[in-house]
Amino acid sequence: MAASRIVFYLTSLFVCKMAQMTDLKSSSSFQQWSSFVSVKVGDKVSLFCFYEAGFSLRLYWFKQPMGHKPQFMATFNQYDDVNHAFYDEFRNNPRYLLKSDSGKNHLTITDVDISDSATYYCLSTYSYRAKIVNVTTVSVKGSDSNLTALVHQSASGSIQPGGSVTLNCIIQTGTCDGQHSVYWFKNSGEALPGLIYSHGDRNDQCERKPDIRTHTCVYNLPLQSLNASDAGTYYCAIALCGHIVFGNGTELDLKYQDSHLVNVLRSALIFTSLLSVLLAFLVCKVMNNHLWGNKH
Repeated sequence: MAASRIVFYLTSLFVCKMAQMTDLKSSSSFQQWSSFVSVKVGDKVSLFCFYEAGFSLRLYWFKQPMGHKPQFMATFNQYDDVNHAFYDEFRNNPRYLLKSDSGKNHLTITDVDISDSATYYCLSTYSYRAKIVNVTTVSVKGSDSNLTALVHQSASGSIQPGGSVTLNCIIQTGTCDGQHSVYWFKNSGEALPGLIYSHGDRNDQCERKPDIRTHTCVYNLPLQSLNASDAGTYYCAIALCGHIVFGNGTELDLKYQDSHLVNVLRSALIFTSLLSVLLAFLVCKVMNNHLWGNKH
């Protein structure tokens, strides 16, 4: 059950992370933002939420810690006298501030704590429609924590249809002793991004050097018999000690060039050119012979 929750959370997080890459050319006048912020305990962080001024709308802020349901934080109505209010555990908490101005409603968290690690959503409702305007994932690192995670992915490239390729994901982790899981996501731009493969709780592909306080892990994703549906950007992500880190992505482009057909067409062109030269030579020779015969 815990593993399925993590997969569901990661998939939801990835969909939100890729939301800015989807088609937003609808009747909505809102721009969707998605970001990842890493801060330390005691820092201040501001989460941005922009909207089109002049609409009769309400904005809602939600917080979703990893593996938990979203928590309702605050609401904003630009036409109310008291245009914003916090709820439940966020009410009367001086660490949470909403700054409202024309076209923006930003949430600021001061003196951040580990418990502030979560994904924050800014949701707008107007004209009987609801839309996620902003998604920000906040990762809070303890001041005494040595936990780090770097994700390096193989370079993008073009592959012939029917070919094969192996995508690499190199992960360097800090001194966290917990197990980590690695997930692969795909974003094709035509459908919602989704989870395509999980390495699960496996550390057998990791190497730790005694003189270096880091792990180096290599994960591979083999792709074979590629076709049009395999084109897109592939992302690997690591879930480690309550933190999630995404790679920059590897774009896979399929080149629809049939090398055999190209060679045949090239040969046909050369043959046609030679044949044209030969025919022109024969025509000239016949005409010269005809003229020479008439003179005699």
